[in-house]
Amino acid sequence: MNREDFPALKGNVAYFDNGATSLKPKCVIDKIDEYYRDYSSNIHRGEYTFAVRTNKEYDGTREIIRKFLNAKSEKEIVFTSGSTASLNMIAFGFFKNILKEKDEVLLNKGEHASLVLPYLVLQKENGIKCHFAPLSENFELTFENIKKSITPKTKVVALSYITNVIGDIRDVKKITKYCHERGIYVVVDASQAVGHIKVDVEDLDCDFLAFSGHKMLGPTGVGVLYAKENLLKMMSPMFYGGGMNQYFEEDGSFELKDIPTRFEAGTPPIAEVIGLGEAAKYIMNVGEENIHKHELELKKYLVENLKKIDNIILYNETSESGTLVFNVEGVFSQDTAIYLNHYDIYVRAGNHCTKMLKDDLKIKNTVRVSMHLYNTKKDCDKLIEALKNSKDIFKVIL
Repeated sequence: MNREDFPALKGNVAYFDNGATSLKPKCVIDKIDEYYRDYSSNIHRGEYTFAVRTNKEYDGTREIIRKFLNAKSEKEIVFTSGSTASLNMIAFGFFKNILKEKDEVLLNKGEHASLVLPYLVLQKENGIKCHFAPLSENFELTFENIKKSITPKTKVVALSYITNVIGDIRDVKKITKYCHERGIYVVVDASQAVGHIKVDVEDLDCDFLAFSGHKMLGPTGVGVLYAKENLLKMMSPMFYGGGMNQYFEEDGSFELKDIPTRFEAGTPPIAEVIGLGEAAKYIMNVGEENIHKHELELKKYLVENLKKIDNIILYNETSESGTLVFNVEGVFSQDTAIYLNHYDIYVRAGNHCTKMLKDDLKIKNTVRVSMHLYNTKKDCDKLIEALKNSKDIFKVIL
């Protein structure tokens, strides 16, 4: 599916590490190159031709992302360095100011460090309480388990739309409706969802949402923080400097610019923002529904064939995304990854920044296959064939 658009896929490489970062289509690469080659300049700081074009491209990307997420207003779109920055801004720029001692934040053990750690810090520093909703027997987070875990003290539910290991798709819309009826804020990490399924913030009605550009065919070093306009106005910036203030005086007085500009101090990642807009247009043109259907078909094919191999242990065959985690029985996951690299098959091995999942999974490290639109059945066949011969792993890697 559109494999010819991705220059990195030369030869016979099977790239299965999209959960860590996706490859970039030529249009994104060309768009970034065009900025640096033809009109490289700063934004909102010049009236000359290069600067005017930069302003147009950068500011225009905000409207592209608004449309991409179906947000109400461009004011609800803040450009950041990625999901980690966005999620920290939400925790420390918003919730640190409003959560009181013993208020509860509901998390779960299937989450990435970037979603969990900020609230563990707030627990230590501000006296809030972090609670963890249990996962199902398939290691998935269900609405019922969220519902059962909410208490009168719950003020925030923070969760991924799709998790980066199990790959389960949470019913964010249903969870949000239930939470809002009880005055609970909902924070969504959409890093593994954006670019794979349609993410519509108006339909979901979540309060905050974060994602990174590099996982959705865009550049590294750029991401998005979405927040409802009224909440963004309540939020404190984490950085102060040029571009985000109206004035500051010797007497200590100052005034910040309106949202979202007040959250984008200094020179932003201009080329990366412009590239992000191009990636969003590319995905919208292909269609998230088509991408999701393609990934599910490949995962189903992989599961059916890997289950026929005696020494392969699958952990998440039922989840409805293009992520599959497994181990070769008796083999350390990193050794499996080294073995697969011998055949130009690129996977991720480790705990995938989800270090509490081991409590449920009963194992620390796994091999992760995570797919995107350019993966093919041929890629899957390469992986299947290599794993059929996995009894010879140590002959190959030693």
